[in-house]
Amino acid sequence: MAERENRRGKGRDREEAPEFADRLVAINRVSKTVKGGKRFGFAALVVVGDQKGRVGFGKGKAKEVPEAIRKATEQAKRKMIRVPLKEGRTLHHDVKGHHGAGKVIMRTAPTGTGIIAGGPMRAVFEMLGVQDVVAKSTGSQNPYAMIHATLDGLQSQQSPRQVAQRRGKKVADILPKRDDAPATEEA
Repeated sequence: MAERENRRGKGRDREEAPEFADRLVAINRVSKTVKGGKRFGFAALVVVGDQKGRVGFGKGKAKEVPEAIRKATEQAKRKMIRVPLKEGRTLHHDVKGHHGAGKVIMRTAPTGTGIIAGGPMRAVFEMLGVQDVVAKSTGSQNPYAMIHATLDGLQSQQSPRQVAQRRGKKVADILPKRDDAPATEEA
């Protein structure tokens, strides 16, 4: 019977591994002073994503680090959002996000740019599956505020298809017209 349970456990791990990737962003040790001394606890901040346009974050607190990380990961999986990506690699348009004192600016970027973002924002973009983006945090450096602000901006991201559907038009009417012919100079 132990062998049967072992096989079930392995199959479950195999299914879950490719589905979501997770990134530990911050661990904070907190202490509570009590009569006999100090009691330590840990708070973890985790970002989870499928690297195909879905991302979420979670916070977990526990007496031990692994338990805090597990709680944060479960919460992140429950709070995932879907973000439309342009060509599966970058944002559709430039966007700003804020949460409290956390302010971020995210800009679309051409192919080959990479992820130009720092700390917690980089973790969000990697778990989201973005390959080219330029981002800057101009407010609070607190990782919780930065992640909240980043997700606030990403939630306002709209694809041309969504905008066209909302306006009752075709996608071609929404996108700017491109002239492939080079401009000629007349002297």
